[in-house]
Amino acid sequence: MNHTHMMHAQHGAQPRQSLNALAWSATLHCLTGCAIGEVLGMVIGTALGWGNLATIALAVVLAFLFGYALTMRPLLVSGMRLRAAAKLALAADSASITVMEIVDNAIMLVIPGAMDAPLDSLLFWGSLAFALAVAAVAAFPINRWLIARGKGHAVVHAHH
Repeated sequence: MNHTHMMHAQHGAQPRQSLNALAWSATLHCLTGCAIGEVLGMVIGTALGWGNLATIALAVVLAFLFGYALTMRPLLVSGMRLRAAAKLALAADSASITVMEIVDNAIMLVIPGAMDAPLDSLLFWGSLAFALAVAAVAAFPINRWLIARGKGHAVVHAHH
């Protein structure tokens, strides 16, 4: 079967999502966790007056934690053991979150004044939103490639 088209296994069967739709869904899922962690880290670091390195480090750690947690939650609710859920989350999300974090933090660093902007400024929030949007676009091909090979979020979807 060609994964790039919606297919019916038999007449009346539910259509399968296209590879692009699955990859975009996985990307948005990763973006949600990354965005929660990234925003929280940037807000905490900025509010506390931390330097760029400490703020970015906190944002990256929180992005991975929230990204993995969002993947693990439904697995744990379904009765999967913590160790197995953690392994699946690592397999599903690590590449995507890594790409998103590299891209969005690099963008925040190159936008003049973005990292030093106050929390109530359009520069801070606009830069962060732009950086996360570009990061999602950058992570999409990674997720697509992984899913096409039965890896990444394809592994998690097999447990739903």
